[in-house]
Amino acid sequence: MEIFTRLAVALKEMEATIVQLTVFGCVEASEAGAEAMRRVFGRVDWPVTWIEGAACDGGPIAGLQVVALSGGEVGRVEWSGRVAGSVFEAEGARHCVVGGLGPRQIYAPCADQTKQALENLQRALAQAGFSLSDTARTWFFLDEILSWYDQFNRSRSEIYSGVKFRSGSLPASTGVGARNPGAAALAVGAWAIQPLDASTCIQEVASPLQCPAPAYGSSFSRAMEIRSAGGRRLFISGTASIAPGGETMWRGDVRRQVTLAMEVVEAILRSRGFEFSQLTRATAYFRDNRDAGLFSALWAEHRQGSLPVVTVQCDICRDDLLFELEADAWRPA
Repeated sequence: MEIFTRLAVALKEMEATIVQLTVFGCVEASEAGAEAMRRVFGRVDWPVTWIEGAACDGGPIAGLQVVALSGGEVGRVEWSGRVAGSVFEAEGARHCVVGGLGPRQIYAPCADQTKQALENLQRALAQAGFSLSDTARTWFFLDEILSWYDQFNRSRSEIYSGVKFRSGSLPASTGVGARNPGAAALAVGAWAIQPLDASTCIQEVASPLQCPAPAYGSSFSRAMEIRSAGGRRLFISGTASIAPGGETMWRGDVRRQVTLAMEVVEAILRSRGFEFSQLTRATAYFRDNRDAGLFSALWAEHRQGSLPVVTVQCDICRDDLLFELEADAWRPA
């Protein structure tokens, strides 16, 4: 109740409407969380992605991340009896943000569940007049990721092979290991964008310190930038301790892995004229939550100011990766 009440107060102060909500917390607490939301907000008419992400302090919820809109109208996309997406106009474009989608059959093989989840994403987007080709950013939360990540990549690549993305590039993406309340093999979120005028465009941003992810079989871009008359928004994919050639760096050394991931993210930011101070959202994923304090310590040691970050325990896509960092940034024109 306390954390959702704080959210309600913040939204009221900003006169903002929830577009999408991500909860990192114990799956066992999801029913209590849903009841708390109903008590605080009344009807929950926005997409919710609830992900198993252990809190560093042992509490039931590690944190909330919210996309919200001030000063505009938000439409809703319903799928399978619940709100799965939100549609709004901002920054010279139409946006559709989808969350909490899964497959039709949770007992199907994992590769089939991946295809079903992406098909459901396409159908949900179509209800709002969007298509998979409009997608600029995706999130994939895979249960027991290490046992089937290669299958997931093959299934995703197979579907993407038939899509001509508006940006000309694959979406930015995060793929980490986490359970979901529906007991599906994966839960999916996405952000699709349709420019409304010539001043708005979507383009891939390469990583100065890493090779393109498709070079080693992962179908995503390192980052995507949305440029508009109002400013520039940067989506940075999940970033780990990967060498320029694609191999894992600093195996077994979590401190150096965290440091390298932060350096890679900073290099992407600086390549587009951004600073860490312009981050609007970040998620720090640790394989072992006992290491979570290390990120805060390194940030305090090398940076100034606070960071809008949620730190959670989730498995990373390789058994020798101990940390992953994703981030969004905004810079007004």
